[in-house]
Amino acid sequence: MVTTYDIVEKAAKTGQVDKGVNEVTKAVERGVAKLVVVASDVDPRELTQHLPILCNEKEIKFAEVDSREKLGISVGISRPTAAVAVVEVGEAKLDLLK
Repeated sequence: MVTTYDIVEKAAKTGQVDKGVNEVTKAVERGVAKLVVVASDVDPRELTQHLPILCNEKEIKFAEVDSREKLGISVGISRPTAAVAVVEVGEAKLDLLK
């Protein structure tokens, strides 16, 4: 079973990802994001609550994962990250997401 983390990791290694709420918001507003992934353990929740709405408006795939820590690891950084945008898919298969 392929997880969202696997897809993000593959995109980070073979394509391009933007990390952090500000970078992800910019990628969505520019319409260059193919997939946005947000961690559900962000506190305060207000930091990321605009992203699903923006993604819906721009018709960008959106997914939520359980851990900032694991999301950071999946994009190859040693710090937790609240949000990631896949800009260049690379070898990742976004159609595996529901």
